[in-house]
Amino acid sequence: MEETQKLWNCKDKGILQYLILLFVWKAVAGQIHYSIPEEMQKGSFVGNIAEDLGMDGKHLPDHDLRIVTRTGMVQYFSLNIHNGHLQTSERIDREAVCGQAEKCILNFQVIVESKRKLYGVEVEITDINDNAPNFPPGEQEVKVNEIAIQGSRFPLPEAQDQDLGINSVQRYQLTGSSHFSLDVKMGENGARHVELVLEKMLDREEQSVYELILTATDGGDPVRTGTAQIKVIVSDANDNAPVFSQPLYAVSIEENIPKGSTICTVRAVDLDEGINGELKYSFKKVTKRDSQMFLLNSTTGTITVMGDIDFEACSFYEFEVHAEDYGGLFNRAKVEITVKDLNDNAPELTVTFLTSSVKENSPSGTVIAILNVEDRDSGINGEVTCLISQILPFQLKKSTDNFYSLVTAENLDREQRESYNITVSATDHGTPPLSTAMVIALHIVDTNDNPPHFSKSVYTSYFMENNQRGASVFSLTASDADWDENSRITYSITETDINDSSYLSSYLSVNSETGIIYALRSFDYEEFQEINFLVKAQDGGSPPLSSSVLVMLFILDQNDNAPEILYPSVPTDGSTGVELAPRTSEPGYLLCASGSVNFSGVPVSQFVGIDGVRAFLHSYCQEVSLTTDSRKSQFNFSKANYSNTLTNDLTGEVKDPILAGEDFNLTSGNQIVFQKIQLTKHCS
Repeated sequence: MEETQKLWNCKDKGILQYLILLFVWKAVAGQIHYSIPEEMQKGSFVGNIAEDLGMDGKHLPDHDLRIVTRTGMVQYFSLNIHNGHLQTSERIDREAVCGQAEKCILNFQVIVESKRKLYGVEVEITDINDNAPNFPPGEQEVKVNEIAIQGSRFPLPEAQDQDLGINSVQRYQLTGSSHFSLDVKMGENGARHVELVLEKMLDREEQSVYELILTATDGGDPVRTGTAQIKVIVSDANDNAPVFSQPLYAVSIEENIPKGSTICTVRAVDLDEGINGELKYSFKKVTKRDSQMFLLNSTTGTITVMGDIDFEACSFYEFEVHAEDYGGLFNRAKVEITVKDLNDNAPELTVTFLTSSVKENSPSGTVIAILNVEDRDSGINGEVTCLISQILPFQLKKSTDNFYSLVTAENLDREQRESYNITVSATDHGTPPLSTAMVIALHIVDTNDNPPHFSKSVYTSYFMENNQRGASVFSLTASDADWDENSRITYSITETDINDSSYLSSYLSVNSETGIIYALRSFDYEEFQEINFLVKAQDGGSPPLSSSVLVMLFILDQNDNAPEILYPSVPTDGSTGVELAPRTSEPGYLLCASGSVNFSGVPVSQFVGIDGVRAFLHSYCQEVSLTTDSRKSQFNFSKANYSNTLTNDLTGEVKDPILAGEDFNLTSGNQIVFQKIQLTKHCS
């Protein structure tokens, strides 16, 4: 870390400007691309993501721009919501993040919640020379037989440099003795193999040990170096080098293989006898990670598993093994281990955007949630099918990469269903398949789409006259399928068949909350017998909806008017009055015919019904009645809507066994006109 800090404090302003200004951005296949060097300070500027998306910086908070986070993933970047700048949230070590990968790219998504759109962002982390070459720790021993000829070659330890390209190891240098030189050969994948070359014949008796210094140098700026101490031990003659049974050992293993499992055995043969034929196996050109993952038995050549083999962490291992006899002769072989993926990771569902409620009148295609589906497995094991488990009015639409939008598939109706628990499942295609499910709760918000409803189209009610003021006349209620304020109903009387609509307000009122209709005054049947009016039910929605219904109120008659005799007038001389017929008259005697009795000044109500007429006649003689053959006589009023029969049940048929009448008319002058009045039996 101290060396890294020195690098950033470098006085070479040109290099520093290059590192700082190295980032660029461009839109490639819908993605924003940036490039920054590794090891930048926390909070360093990466790019203006808001500007690159074409957003107005002054109204940036209104767009709800944010980075989509994933569970279990390190968040290397953060977004300044005030200016839209993307900046580092951690110091990024390229080698720790991407290892020896040629390109190190960090991918993530940003979401504009106001538009409900996702944008892919990739940031390329470029290498800087922040790692020096390093050799295996300790002094390295090389055994050389004293009879080795000039030009004999011996392997030397190779330096490891976590940097890439020009920043990795570029050259080696050997110092310490003129008996040896250094030869560097380029191997596969650009690897450099370092060998010690014997330049002069050795004499063990003259010198048995040589101390050399091997220096590895990278090509970075500034240059970094690493050194190793090489101890050359001159040994007795050994003329046969070990030979491996095969130059390449290719092995395929499954991930999650138990620790201690044997994956392969390398084997070499040395034709020498005795100690010169005994071999020792060791790893060469192996990374620290691989040396912790596998164990090589130096005697048997058996390679066993020491660590956790995880395909998702590393799917391929490659290293070299050396077989060396005790005389110093050696041979090398390559080991390649391919890890096969198992379906050991269930898909992961992550909610990127979610709304917990939606209006029932929302159009089809309204976004409810944005989900991210990830499966760490590869191949068919990493292929995922995402679906809704139930038959519901929703569907999943794939947007970008592994993102799905949960949208409405049709119009929703809160009155049919007010909430949903939507189960979204993600299942991979492995064997056996693994799945993950998530339940999304959604509440349907009511809109005022239902007017109040009356159970009947017309309401009929009967009410007795002479009622008390404030008496309850009738009650009606309406229902509304909506919710809360949208279903709160108020009642009002809107129209009436009375000529003056305002006059109705003096007779009736309705409770706006309960729908109960009250009488504001006492009704008089003789004034009117029927009231027709409309009651309106209106809900509390915005805008409000309403319905109206016709109410027909019939006033029932009571015998509340006594008859008044105007003719014949009461005598003033104290006599009993005028006889209409002699007491000796036989039944059927004609009292009067085509005559009339003047009832001027007598209210019409005094002669409503047969009771009034009968009372009038009986006041003169208990045995006088009206007769007719048809028994269908009527007592008619000339004023409209005030017509009744001379019957006691208002049906038009005379029920009294004594009385019968025919053709009785009330003229405009309030006269009752009789065609015929007869006695039914003698008056006593």
